[in-house]
Amino acid sequence: MSIEDLPENLQHLLTTVSPRHDRPIAVHDVEYLHGATPLRGFIAEPEGGSPKAVLVFHAWMGPGPYVEARARMIAGLGYTVFAGDVYGDGVRPATIPEMRAESQKYYADLPLMRGRAQAAFDALTDRGFTPDDILVIGYCFGGTVALEHARTGQRSAGVVSFHGRLITQDPPEVQAIAAPVLILTGGSDPIAPDEDVKAFADELRTAPEVDWQISVYSGAPHAFTVPGDMYREKADARSWRAFVDFADEVAPIV
Repeated sequence: MSIEDLPENLQHLLTTVSPRHDRPIAVHDVEYLHGATPLRGFIAEPEGGSPKAVLVFHAWMGPGPYVEARARMIAGLGYTVFAGDVYGDGVRPATIPEMRAESQKYYADLPLMRGRAQAAFDALTDRGFTPDDILVIGYCFGGTVALEHARTGQRSAGVVSFHGRLITQDPPEVQAIAAPVLILTGGSDPIAPDEDVKAFADELRTAPEVDWQISVYSGAPHAFTVPGDMYREKADARSWRAFVDFADEVAPIV
């Protein structure tokens, strides 16, 4: 898919939020496995390649135009971007009830969610990137996937969740986190209400060695970076800048 093939509202992201969108970017599919399950993600890569990579996990609609727009934006910063596939090759829910049902399978089976995340991470290391070269991020459902992957103890350059659900564990399960964590959430998000944000922060406080930060954007609902009724341009721009600054710190392109 070329930039011109993206819906107009996603082209808007490339032209307003990310000023470096015009770098030549190549996009191609990648097939890989989780056990015997075939998965299909895609790579967005700047011309000439990159020494650093970003693994991005999709929202509940699965890999598609939205995550491709974000992948192109990140590749425009100079990173090789791998959009992982949590659902499986060909599983692309088309309606809200289908999206809810498919994503719920993984919320109800966190080991499966973590396994799919690890398979995508391994697909990047198989391409020669070391764990310290890889930044792991996600949007909505994918933000939760990124945080659950961090709980496995997998070392990486850093982890970023854009408006993901904040799941806590009893007893706390954050001591294994081996990467800096940045959580970007909306101040009016019913999926991650204030009590969940506080509970997640309190859980992180049980592991003083973990480097973490939470930014809350006033008035921003769930999915505030996704063009549509819930989109909030100011929160999108601010969270994008927070991500870029974080990436420049933990996985700089030199």
